[in-house]
Amino acid sequence: MKNAEKEIVEDFDINQRRSSKKRSKNGKFITAGVIILALLIGGVEYYQASRFNSKITINDTNVGGLTADQAIKKLKTSELKNRVYVGDQLILDEEDTQMGFSDKDLSEVKKLLKNQWSFFPSFKAKNYWLIPEEADQYRSQTMKKLVEKKLLSMNKDLKAPVDAKAKLKKGEIIITKSENGEQYDVASLMKDYEKQEYKSDIHLKAVYLQPIKEDSSIVKKEKEKLQELLQQTIEYKVQNKVYSLKANELIQNASVSKKMEVTVDPSGIKEKIAEINDAQSTLDKNFTFKTHSGRVISVKGQGYGWAIDVDKETTLLQGAFENGEKSVSASNIYGHGWSNEGIGYKTTSNNGIGNTYAEVSISEQRIWIYKNGKLAVTTNVVTGKHITGEDTSRGVWYILYKRQQYTLKGTAVGKGDYAVKVNYWAPFTNSGQGFHDASWRTNWSSSAYLTAGSGGCVNTPSNVMQIVYNNLNTYDPVVIY
Repeated sequence: MKNAEKEIVEDFDINQRRSSKKRSKNGKFITAGVIILALLIGGVEYYQASRFNSKITINDTNVGGLTADQAIKKLKTSELKNRVYVGDQLILDEEDTQMGFSDKDLSEVKKLLKNQWSFFPSFKAKNYWLIPEEADQYRSQTMKKLVEKKLLSMNKDLKAPVDAKAKLKKGEIIITKSENGEQYDVASLMKDYEKQEYKSDIHLKAVYLQPIKEDSSIVKKEKEKLQELLQQTIEYKVQNKVYSLKANELIQNASVSKKMEVTVDPSGIKEKIAEINDAQSTLDKNFTFKTHSGRVISVKGQGYGWAIDVDKETTLLQGAFENGEKSVSASNIYGHGWSNEGIGYKTTSNNGIGNTYAEVSISEQRIWIYKNGKLAVTTNVVTGKHITGEDTSRGVWYILYKRQQYTLKGTAVGKGDYAVKVNYWAPFTNSGQGFHDASWRTNWSSSAYLTAGSGGCVNTPSNVMQIVYNNLNTYDPVVIY
C-alpha cells in the first residue's frame, strides 16, 4: 500500500509542475496582447485626434485625412468659382477669387478638427462653414448685391402672383380669386445665399412668391373691414341741419390695402353733397326778404351768400368714412366776397339774412339799418346816377370793411379820374360801391339819383353819416332793391 501511495503523490507533483509552467507561458502571451492592443488603440486615438475624418469638408473643400496645418495650407489655395444657380439655371458667373484664408485662421481650423473628432474613423460626410478672419468683402457685399439685382431684374419679365382680395363692388362684398405667378421670392433666396456665402458654386433653391389665398386670415380681415364700412353712418352737419349719411347707400365700391386701410369710391358721396348744396346753399340764389313796409320781395344774393365746395367736402367725408368717424361738420364753405369767404353761413334766421342788416330802397332813396331786429337809424340818401347807368347794384351784399378819413379814388362817367376825401367809408361791393358822407352834395331830393346821382355809392348826409357808420359792422348784410 505504501508503494502505491508514493506513486500517486509523485504523479500529482509532476502534474502540478507541468500546470504551473503552462500558466506562466499563457500569462506572458496575454500580457503581450494587452500591450499590443494598447499601442494600437493609442495610435488610432492619436491619428484621429490629429487628422480630419475622411469625408470632412470646410467650405466645400475636402480636408479628409489632413492635419490642421495641412488643411489650412489647402484652404489658402482654394478658389471660389463665384457661380450662382437658381435651381438648374445659372444666373451669375463672376471671375474666380481666392477664398481668403491665412495662418490667422489656423486656430479656427484646429477647433473644427477637435469638434469633428471621433474615437473610431467616421465615414459620415459633413461640411463645416468657416469665414476667413480677413474675409474678402466681395462675396458678402459686392456679389450679394449683384445677385439681388439680377433676381429683381428677372422678376420684371416674370408673371407676378395675384392675391385674392375682398372688395366692395356695386354694393356687394366679393372675394377675387388668387393666381399663382412665376416671380421669385427674392427675400427667401437672399437668405439662402447668406447661408452659402462661401460655397464655390452657390445653388439657390427656387422659391416663388405666393399669392394670398381666398381662405387666408388676411382676406378675412379685409372682409370684416368692408362689413364695418357698410354699417357706418356719419352725422353730417350743415348750418343747423344734420344729415345721416349711410355708407351702404352712398358707397358702391371700396377696397382694402395691405395695411388694412379702406379706400372708398367717393362718387356717391359727391352726388349727395351736391344735392345738399343745391338744396341749402344761398350763393347766387334769391333771398326772401320783408321790407320795412312789410312787403315780401325776392332779392338775389351777390357778395352775400355761401355754398359748399363740393369737391373738398367730398374728400373730407371720404376720409371720414375711411377712418370710421361718426360725425362731421361742413368746413369747406366759399362765397363771392372780399376773400371768397362764404358770408352768412352761420346765419339761419330771417331766411338767411338775419336780424342785423342795412336795407336800401332805390325807388324811395332811403336806407334803414336794423340791429337785432330793431330799427337803429333811417335816413334819405342818393344812390347811383341812373341816366348814365351808374345805378347802385341791386342784390344782397355785405359790409367789406370800415374806414375813417378816407380818400375815394375812381372814374365817373363823363368825368376824368377823381379823388375825394370822406370822413366815413363802408364799402359793400368789390367794385367800390359803399356808404359814405358827401359834403359836396347840395341836391338831396328823392329824384336826384335819376340825373345827378353818385358814381354808384350810397351818398349819406354828413349830419347822420356818423350814426350810420357806427351802426354798420363788417359782414353785416346790405339788401339793395
